[in-house]
Amino acid sequence: MLKRPFFVLRGYWLAGLLASGTLMASDETMDQASQSVEAQQAQSAIQQHIDAADEETREALEELRRLERETRQMEAANAALSGRLVNEAERQQRLSVALDTLSETRAALPSIEQDMAQQLMNWIESDLPFLREERLARVQAAKDEQGAESVERIISLLETWRAELDYGRDIDNWRGRLKFADENPREVEYLRIGRIGFYYLTPDGREGGVWDAESGDWQALDESARREVRNGLRMADDQRTPDLLRLPLSITATAHQGGQQ
Repeated sequence: MLKRPFFVLRGYWLAGLLASGTLMASDETMDQASQSVEAQQAQSAIQQHIDAADEETREALEELRRLERETRQMEAANAALSGRLVNEAERQQRLSVALDTLSETRAALPSIEQDMAQQLMNWIESDLPFLREERLARVQAAKDEQGAESVERIISLLETWRAELDYGRDIDNWRGRLKFADENPREVEYLRIGRIGFYYLTPDGREGGVWDAESGDWQALDESARREVRNGLRMADDQRTPDLLRLPLSITATAHQGGQQ
């Protein structure tokens, strides 16, 4: 009789222990669940930080690439600008030198003009005597151009030089008067072949001559040479196709080379 309560109490004690153990296990499970949630939240936060860091890294890389492109563009622009600045500096230097020498150049222009005109006249007077008065008058007109500055007169003299040079590149003919010794002037046909041959032929073709630069006089041509002059006159008038003319020259090869030097 006395032992039953003990067992009863003992059973209660065991049930209490079991209940306490169950509660403790439940608390541990809850603690573990709570820890798992906290771990997941921590992991999620870490992942968000990683994602944010990756996005910032990508943005930083894009910004770096943009800055590199802008830097290359600026370097190219600076290089081009530097080249232009160098060219402009050289141009300014040339202008400065030109301005420094401008007064000296202006002072020298009258002398240059006079020398050019004198050389032209000397050349015409020593050249074959074709259209001599006309050519000298052209030089004098350029030299005495009224109201013109020295620069303008020099330009006119240069144009006269070009006209003189052109005489050496073409063939020409014209009618004119020629005074023979102890005779009145007679009308003749002139033929000029560059600056190496100057000829005349009377209208009837019975007389003709070639200017001899060495003697400074006309030399008579025989019948075959006069026929060649007639052929040359026709070629100058475009009445005959260009052909080889067998004519004596007005100057020698030695004299021609000397005149070019």
